[in-house]
Amino acid sequence: MREARRVEITVGALALVLDREGVAWAPDHRALLVADLHLEKGSSRARRGFLLPPYDTRETLSRLAALVAAYDPARVIALGDSFHDVGGPDRLGDEERGMLAAAQAGRDWLWLTGNHDARLPDTIGGAVADTLVLDGVGLRHEPGAGAPPEIAGHLHPVAKVRLRGRAVRARCFATDGARLVMPAFGAYAGGLNVCDRAFAPLFAGPFTAHVAGRERLYALDSRVLCGD
Repeated sequence: MREARRVEITVGALALVLDREGVAWAPDHRALLVADLHLEKGSSRARRGFLLPPYDTRETLSRLAALVAAYDPARVIALGDSFHDVGGPDRLGDEERGMLAAAQAGRDWLWLTGNHDARLPDTIGGAVADTLVLDGVGLRHEPGAGAPPEIAGHLHPVAKVRLRGRAVRARCFATDGARLVMPAFGAYAGGLNVCDRAFAPLFAGPFTAHVAGRERLYALDSRVLCGD
């Protein structure tokens, strides 16, 4: 097991730095990658009768703004499901709109569409696309929708491991060098265990889970992980 706050990897020919906060940095492109923000999930659930604290968007954007300030990217690429539903952008409050605009100022911003937000309005700023290719690596929302190498989100990977008699479960990056599945960044996003059968078609053999601890990432071989 290796540990570090940031980990350098490659996916295909693309050099990346994984950050324990749940983003990936592509230094050659000065691009910051983030997946599954699920903005306005709290308000979406409230409309269906589930009462949750309505601060998830503010918390998510605050964390993202801190990372944008730290990396100062030329471009931010959001890998789909940035909003929890197509009505999410209309439910943004004035403060949250201001936070998003401030993060976008002075840089390119690309929203990739996801299954939750297949349509995105012009009012949120930035550009919209279904996919993007960087150094021959496909960026998209759903993994397996194209041939590797690829970087995607959608599955909200988490890893579970038993240490010293207790189980620890946390968000992670899952990669075998040909494919990277990003963790969900949103405050209310939740997660799916990487031992779930949904991940099996994506990795032909063992892969590495870079698991977010309190202060750093821990690189774990998938063979030491356990299901829920």
